[in-house]
Amino acid sequence: MTINERVFESLTRRIDSYEQAMTDLQVSLTAIPALSPENGGNGEYEKSRFLLSSLHRLGFPAVREINAPDVRVSSGIRPNLVVTLPGKDKRKTVWILTHMDIVPPGEIKLWSHDPFAGYVKEGKVFGRGTEDNQQDLVASIFAFKAFLDEGVAPERTIGLAFVSDEETASRWGLKYLLENKDNPFLKSDLIVVPDSGNEKGTMIEVAEKSLLWLRVVTRGKQCHGSRPSEGNNAFFAASHLVVKLQDLHRIFGEADLLYYPPTSTFQPTKKEANVPNVNTIPGEDVFYMDCRILPVYPLNDVLAEIGKIVKEIENRFAVTIEIKPVHQVQAPPPTPPESPVVQALQKAIDRVYQVSAFPAGVGAGTAAAFLRGHSYPAAVWCRTTQTAHQPDEHCLIANMLGNAKVYAHLFLQY
Repeated sequence: MTINERVFESLTRRIDSYEQAMTDLQVSLTAIPALSPENGGNGEYEKSRFLLSSLHRLGFPAVREINAPDVRVSSGIRPNLVVTLPGKDKRKTVWILTHMDIVPPGEIKLWSHDPFAGYVKEGKVFGRGTEDNQQDLVASIFAFKAFLDEGVAPERTIGLAFVSDEETASRWGLKYLLENKDNPFLKSDLIVVPDSGNEKGTMIEVAEKSLLWLRVVTRGKQCHGSRPSEGNNAFFAASHLVVKLQDLHRIFGEADLLYYPPTSTFQPTKKEANVPNVNTIPGEDVFYMDCRILPVYPLNDVLAEIGKIVKEIENRFAVTIEIKPVHQVQAPPPTPPESPVVQALQKAIDRVYQVSAFPAGVGAGTAAAFLRGHSYPAAVWCRTTQTAHQPDEHCLIANMLGNAKVYAHLFLQY
């Protein structure tokens, strides 16, 4: 995995010269919310059109579209974009796969400014999506552009993929690509998904926990708040269920130090509104659970234990409870730590950031799980401030530049 150091130095200088252009692209992308229908949005189409025009303006070769049909959005499609630059060895491609969609901003009052009006302050770009996933989407674009502008042929073909729907299960994004006749990936390719990391850039994610999102509907009987004996408080019963479900931490209590955190987690998250007024006892209550489970436990076993807890609460409070998985992914086998993509990343990270990166597992779900499920040895890495999904999300401009140099190093390795 040696490289031509002289050529790499010229590429890094070229990337440094892009700082303003990278920042401008970040701000422009932030102004185009790309929310899935599940999150109250109209998909990624508008953002993808702007991205296409930007790539054309930057001198990129033709971009291939592999669009997934989705009648829920006004465009009728969820876009997926692929662009490549042929290398000296055309049999293998080094891919950087990022996603165009974002999560909602959450409580607007917690933001210092409009989350969709990107701005720069103290070396950071602020706004929803700036770190997740625009930081590395932009970094990958300008690492690619450096090869174009320097007239350097990469050792292996460079591939950039910009996918939809990563934040809500990837059905119209990477999963659609992998099952499509035009699937661009080969098992021999090196695939990097820059969607998780740490502040030093020392963690290469090679394994993920299983993912289980649940919608929990508790049904009792609505009545007047002054006469609770005439009804059956669904909210009260659901609250007891939330507490009782914490027993899952004990039941599935094994720890694995490869992962952070090292244990399975079972957390209540979203809560739907029930009655609109204070003086009515709700007859229905809906909440959601986000469960991140060590791969040693089959998800069917977890669901069976949840069923036992649900039955106990139903009997105790005379309610009916419906549990429905809204997202369920049994973790595939991890990417071997000795795989070529991990070794290539370690070399590039050490060269750019002067740190030693180690393989690890995480609880967060990324698109890499779907790649591993199809036997692609993908690695997840980026240097990040870890503000994704938070108010005042931001990315360091220095990380954008540095990560672009890591990708340039990957493209130059042979």
